[in-house]
Amino acid sequence: MANPTRWMTETDPEHSQWYIDRFRRLAAEGVDLAGEARLIDAMVPPRSRILDAGAGTGRVGAALAARGHTVVGVDADPKLVEAARADHPGPTWLVGDLAELDLPAAGEAEPFDAAVCAGNVMAFVAPGTEQRVLARIAAHLRPDGLLVVGFGTDRGYRLDHFDADVAATGGLRTEHRFATWDLRPWHDEASFAVTVLRRTPE
Repeated sequence: MANPTRWMTETDPEHSQWYIDRFRRLAAEGVDLAGEARLIDAMVPPRSRILDAGAGTGRVGAALAARGHTVVGVDADPKLVEAARADHPGPTWLVGDLAELDLPAAGEAEPFDAAVCAGNVMAFVAPGTEQRVLARIAAHLRPDGLLVVGFGTDRGYRLDHFDADVAATGGLRTEHRFATWDLRPWHDEASFAVTVLRRTPE
């Protein structure tokens, strides 16, 4: 990994295990952890091919796989990928840096119908790689494919910087923005942004 992610540099060594334990506990308690997956499922055809970019412990990708989609999940943290493989067999879980994403080299050459980037992933990538991350994800989408990105507006990655990075990729356009994954209307004071992007036809 050329540039360590903020997940690695700005959290303590025990953070990954805490994160794994937290979501295992929430799942055991019956907490609804599939909100992002329901939105993506509603936006794509049945049996779509979906990239879970920054998959973490696999909760979003697993919920999409349970809905019949083919899922490939990628995360830079080997501990989180190990937990995803243990807790959610079925999807393909890979360790990888989103800024250097090259899934054909990992045997996943088929383009994706959609990608989801949930859980503040964009706020945790390495500083200065945000545009590259968006461009590498977009490169794995089929023409007209979707990329849905959600992150907190107070997590250090300004929304206007995100919009500028989207524009700079040259291959994505913004279609919608919401304040939550359950589609509450966007407003300038919102603490969270869910942005629906589409890959422009070449």
